[in-house]
Amino acid sequence: MANRHQGEVRFGEQLSARGQLLRSALTSGPSILWVTVFLLLPLVGVGVISFLTRGEAGGYELPLTFGNYTRFAGWGFFGYDLLYPQIILRSIVLGAGTALLCMLAALPLAFFIAALPGRYKNLALTLVLIPFWTNLLIRTYAWQILLAPESWITRAVALVGLIEPGTPLYPSAFAIYIGMVCDYLPFIVLPLYSSVEKIDWSIAEAASDLGADGKRVFWHAILPQVMPGLVAGVILVLIPAMGQFVIPDLLGGAKTVMLGNAIQQQFGPSRDWPFGSAIAFLGMGVVLASLWFYARYAGEKGGEII
Repeated sequence: MANRHQGEVRFGEQLSARGQLLRSALTSGPSILWVTVFLLLPLVGVGVISFLTRGEAGGYELPLTFGNYTRFAGWGFFGYDLLYPQIILRSIVLGAGTALLCMLAALPLAFFIAALPGRYKNLALTLVLIPFWTNLLIRTYAWQILLAPESWITRAVALVGLIEPGTPLYPSAFAIYIGMVCDYLPFIVLPLYSSVEKIDWSIAEAASDLGADGKRVFWHAILPQVMPGLVAGVILVLIPAMGQFVIPDLLGGAKTVMLGNAIQQQFGPSRDWPFGSAIAFLGMGVVLASLWFYARYAGEKGGEII
């Protein structure tokens, strides 16, 4: 009973309730304060603004309304309009397509790096990270040069008859996906490589000894072991790819509007902050839902969250 009143003993030291509170404030307080000021409070502000009304000169003002959310769902003053639902669908397709292409490229690359001798693994991982050393805009403008009519890539594609000679490969959907994969591939390679490094190959050997062919060994003995890293990488690619607007603008000729473009348009030229906040808030909802799905998936599979 006396120990309960005097406090708990931790790491050989008896702390009172006040001492525990003070130690927690010193250790966790700065990070909690940082997250509160720079994440939670702005998030609350965006949520509140999303329910306000656009002022006559822009910005926001009262009264409160759900009109920004119904407008984003397609219901407007002139009836139902598919503009913003199409933007959502287009952004989901772009993000899912980018994640799929990155996954197809990352799987063999991660296994290749894991199979390298120890002294070459760090070099290979460094080469994967090299694109991060250059600004996104510079990389995107570089792809404009590489996909121009006089580039060797365009000439090679024209040589096999896929395009007419002298035709540039951008602006096009092909150019957009090339730029997206180049930008987001490291996000899926690193967590996938981490899972590949932990594979228990005795399970694959046991499956092979029991008569499974190469395809079945991969699907039933190897893929389940790398699935946590693969799912983490897909989410790390899918979430930012859905909100990307620089690459579609520069490599797509600004012909298609994505979710990120819509947000930028509302906070920029349109000065419709409440509607832009509603779009951003819904986008963050998609992010949180994706993270919740991954956490639940990892928990059900008994894996660790990378």
